Amino acid sequence: MSDIATLLSDSTSKMAKAIEVAKEDFGAIRSGRAHPTMFAKIVVDYYGTYTALTQLATIQVPEPRMAVVSPFDKGAMASIEKAIRESDLGVNPASDGAVIRVNFPELTEERRKDYIKVARTKAEDSKIAIRNIRRAAKEAMEKLEKDGDAGKDDVARGEKDLEKITADHVTKIDELLKHKETELLEV
Repeated sequence: MSDIATLLSDSTSKMAKAIEVAKEDFGAIRSGRAHPTMFAKIVVDYYGTYTALTQLATIQVPEPRMAVVSPFDKGAMASIEKAIRESDLGVNPASDGAVIRVNFPELTEERRKDYIKVARTKAEDSKIAIRNIRRAAKEAMEKLEKDGDAGKDDVARGEKDLEKITADHVTKIDELLKHKETELLEV
């Protein structure tokens, strides 16, 4: 495998990771419905160690506007409840001693617009990450040409392929954003 092919392969896998991060970020943005991924980025102070909520409890969604958090360790209930309350979900959890119920109120029009702005910012951050990956790969290709390790035609072909890969990944981010905006505007 040539150096250019290796660069393209590495860039493609890095861009795919940027898309996965975008999916996670979009999943954490609250829409009209409850979803377990909304809790993915919440960390809990568990006996002095910051631990992901998903490692401390199971999260179920029995109804569209309610999530039930069942901690494995009942001693961590207060910490989990506090972490959920202080998260950017904007909810007030209620504990009954065995489980924590999280009710999601109907989103106001203003709140929906705020979440759309957050989603657009996250999408733009992902596009910037993809463009940075492209720039680094392009610079590496130019260095290969300058050092005499690759021909001018090979580098030109590699840059053309890199542009196509970049455009495909940016399009995927746009599709994810469009889907998230539709989900947020759904009443």
